[in-house]
Amino acid sequence: MSTAPSRVPQQERSRATQARLLEATVDCLVEHGWSGTTTTVVAARAGVSRGAQLHHYPTKTALVTAAVTHLTERRAAELRAEAAALPSGPQRLDGVVDLLAASFTGPLFVAALELWVAARTDAELRAALVPLEARIGREMHRLTVELLGVDERKPGVRESVQATLDLLRGLGVANLLSDDSPRRAALLQTWKRQLAALLTPESERH
Repeated sequence: MSTAPSRVPQQERSRATQARLLEATVDCLVEHGWSGTTTTVVAARAGVSRGAQLHHYPTKTALVTAAVTHLTERRAAELRAEAAALPSGPQRLDGVVDLLAASFTGPLFVAALELWVAARTDAELRAALVPLEARIGREMHRLTVELLGVDERKPGVRESVQATLDLLRGLGVANLLSDDSPRRAALLQTWKRQLAALLTPESERH
């Protein structure tokens, strides 16, 4: 008699358990910071037994890096879906920049900042986080190129995309301790105009 039908629900339960743990980890990082995010606290928030948490993620570092990976992938899928509803033409650039800007003020960004600061003095976390952030950075760059519909092989496009991401990251940090919305909106409006000019070939500007 085949045992496949009994394995499938177990696999689904396992994935559901992991998802709850990863979501709870990000929530805890946002609410309690790195020092207050313990595996015990995360397991309790997720409604998962301590044994199940240790089975899936035996260390705090494994748990938090998996959480960042999971939420980054989910957010990338959401950005693609949201960008699909944007209009074509000049207004699309404005919409894409606004979507990306929102990503740099959301819970995932706050959680990531907690890890960046902690990794400065935590060698184990830093060793896990540096390659992860490098991969996330590359994927975010590719996603931005895709959403803007530009060709980064053209001179200046790669640098313009990266400058946009660096600007949004910096504005996200500035927004962390206080509401920086007015200055942020003004800077973004200026940058959108400059970015449009940088990404538009000179032959198409007139």
